Amino acid sequence: MTQQNEEMTITEHLSELRKRLIYVLSVFVLGLVAGFFVADPVYRYLTKAESAQGFVLHAFSFWDGIGIYMKIAGLFSLIITLPFTVFQIWKFVSPGLRPRERKATLKYVPYVFLLFLVGLAFAYYVVFPMALAFTSTITEKMGLVETYGMKQYFSFLFGIVLPVSLLFELPLLIMFLTGLRILNPIRLRKMRRLAYFVLIFIAVVVTPPDFISDLLVMIPLLLLYEISVFLSAIVYRKQLAADEAAEARYVRANNEQSAG
Repeated sequence: MTQQNEEMTITEHLSELRKRLIYVLSVFVLGLVAGFFVADPVYRYLTKAESAQGFVLHAFSFWDGIGIYMKIAGLFSLIITLPFTVFQIWKFVSPGLRPRERKATLKYVPYVFLLFLVGLAFAYYVVFPMALAFTSTITEKMGLVETYGMKQYFSFLFGIVLPVSLLFELPLLIMFLTGLRILNPIRLRKMRRLAYFVLIFIAVVVTPPDFISDLLVMIPLLLLYEISVFLSAIVYRKQLAADEAAEARYVRANNEQSAG
């Protein structure tokens, strides 16, 4: 009987997970549709930006134009869907949390959108122009004429902007996991070397193959990790204080019962 109940519980969990995934997929599809309406003004803004001046973009295949529009629409849909996805994750795990943990982790959801926009702005206005200037300088020194297709330009752009924007969620993720008592600052400090290695590897993989681009992404990622450790320590201290207060109330209640 116990095994049957356990199997039913697993089935219910899988059914709940499928429902959450359907919700997320539905919102992503709706965001994708809406993204096609904003793709053209976004494309015109990106091509008229200062970093794009001096480049005459070419289409080398019939699908280059629609491909770029689809990428812009996909990025727009991702921005819209990201906080909703995090909220659905919270809805999925919240039944297993205590009321205090449920309330503490829910407040992180709105900041998902904010941090992604901060990462997007940093990547586009800081990292991307510097990487573009560096690669253009090398090309000029080699005596080459810069003739780029729109696909190559936007692949270079999204290849920097999107990973950096997502990685800006790291402090929030660390705080969320600390709130769930999965991580704590002590563990994060012990795994600092491994974390640095992973972040450096990510920086090398997601950026164009030049040292400057790697460095421009690597340094912010390492700073983000240290910020994450600091924020985790704040959450952890609040948890310890709450645990001590709860234990004190429990001891006081027991003493009152014994005295009564």
